[in-house]
Amino acid sequence: MEKQILSMQIKTSPSDFEPLAKGYFKDEKENLEEIGFWKASWIRLKENKIAMAALVVILLIVIFAVVGPEVSPYSYDQQIRGDENMTPCLKHPFGTDRLGRDLLVRCMVGTRISLAVGIISALIVLVIGSIYGAISGLVGGKVDIAMMRLVDIVYSVPEILLIVVFKLVLDEPLNYLVTNVEFFRPLQKIGSGLLAIFIVYGCLYWVGMARIVRGQVLQLKEMEYVTAARALGASRRKLIKDHLLPNCIGQLIATVMLQIPSAIFTEAFLSFLGIGVSAPMASLGSLTSDALESISSSPYRMIFPAMIISLIILAFNLFGDGLRDALDPKMKQR
Repeated sequence: MEKQILSMQIKTSPSDFEPLAKGYFKDEKENLEEIGFWKASWIRLKENKIAMAALVVILLIVIFAVVGPEVSPYSYDQQIRGDENMTPCLKHPFGTDRLGRDLLVRCMVGTRISLAVGIISALIVLVIGSIYGAISGLVGGKVDIAMMRLVDIVYSVPEILLIVVFKLVLDEPLNYLVTNVEFFRPLQKIGSGLLAIFIVYGCLYWVGMARIVRGQVLQLKEMEYVTAARALGASRRKLIKDHLLPNCIGQLIATVMLQIPSAIFTEAFLSFLGIGVSAPMASLGSLTSDALESISSSPYRMIFPAMIISLIILAFNLFGDGLRDALDPKMKQR
């Protein structure tokens, strides 16, 4: 029996213990649990073809908005005599409006304004909502109950009506400041409408972010490392800054990416109603509003900005969904 076992033993040689050739495991999938959170998330995101296609579209839109106006031979407010109401052609690929202004460069500038509004509004929501939600979740008890009741009250406020009210209230003081104070002169291009949008986002739209962060903090504050930090005398401010919010970063990034298209749509809707940017500055919403009067004779003036708005919102939503699934794989299984 022993002879049979010995005969079955595998013979080895020194060559069996030599290092494997480079790229031997090239076709094998990496172990996501051993390569870090961010690299694992990036690998999962790259596997999502729809999200990556949306990311490419977003990058092209950013180039279109940032680089386009700088290389265009026309400015957004330049009136070209003899080119009024021109249909799309080589000279003006998007055509011109009734004043002879090139619609391509105006769409570029309008996209820049819409993206800026979306990003700034999302950052305002991120700062206010994350701090408020972290404090509410960490303190807990009666403070948490009172803070969440305030969130419920804010949810009930009609934001569009409040934006209109702020616009009316800010219009006269802002005109006075930009006329008499040099420091506030740049606000003239922004206009009271956009300023009202930023203020309302800071007052109202943070509640969704606050609830998300509160839910995350309620889970994280029971973890061992938070208990250890408390035992070592860490203050609530240090717990929020060093332990709680950094561990919510994945959820925060995904939520911010989904907040940007919401802000862009709100700005476009309000600019369509005439509450957004002030003329001659253009946004995608104001361009569609201006095109409404000639939609039957010049439909291209409506089609191009409307297509860009739809493309921006669709791309950000698809990328935000993919980013959320990549940062939190459990969300995809729900």
